[in-house]
Amino acid sequence: MADETIKQNVKDKYGKVARGEIKLDELTSCGCSCGDSCSTLNMASRYDDVDRNAIPEGADLGLGCGTPVAFAELKEGQTVLDLGSGAGIDVFVAANYVGPAGKVIGVDMTEEMIQKARENAKKINATNVEFRFGEIESLPVGGNLIDRVISNCVINLVPDKEKAFSEIHRVLKPGGRFIISDIVVDGDITEKERNDASLWANCISGALKRDEYLAIIGKTGFKDIKVVSEKRYDYNLDKCAGLFSITVVGTKGSSCC
Repeated sequence: MADETIKQNVKDKYGKVARGEIKLDELTSCGCSCGDSCSTLNMASRYDDVDRNAIPEGADLGLGCGTPVAFAELKEGQTVLDLGSGAGIDVFVAANYVGPAGKVIGVDMTEEMIQKARENAKKINATNVEFRFGEIESLPVGGNLIDRVISNCVINLVPDKEKAFSEIHRVLKPGGRFIISDIVVDGDITEKERNDASLWANCISGALKRDEYLAIIGKTGFKDIKVVSEKRYDYNLDKCAGLFSITVVGTKGSSCC
């Protein structure tokens, strides 16, 4: 499936989610797989009660597969970039940590999600957040400006993952870190599944094997790459490949003097 077709399918489906035209379980639940076995899958992961207090009503659409801010070690005054920010859940949690002197920028390629996130920011008068329209492979952010990059179950939707991580590397300050929750597999995804538009939007068809995913990160220049959290889902694909959510962190090397 062509990259632009994938992106348009993802935009269309998440636009419908933002407008309330698709129920959450229509996006996150899957049906039978792996021979005769049948299971459903909901990837949603929740922040603890303290962090949830920072989330305005309507910002949590249950679309994430992790809690990246929980592993980000954020400090007041930092600048954070959230990739595929959706309605803003991770942006608002991060904004509570960086405080008024800090800033959190959300980037999303779905216009309806950007509008919804901006409306959510107005609900709580969040002055340290900003939402920008753009694609992860070509971020609307200058280089060497960001302390932390976060993302929650989105990189799997990006056709060119090497370009995505190259962009993450570009925007981070030397010594800056990324914290990304995403979906990986431990087996083979069939060609049919790779070309299933609905499975792309459901965060499955674009998932890579864990080793392949981590190798791409290393290839783009990151150091100290670690998986800090993982969860296996009770779901298998046609060839019985298992699905995992992982939260991985990595650091951009400091400038050489």
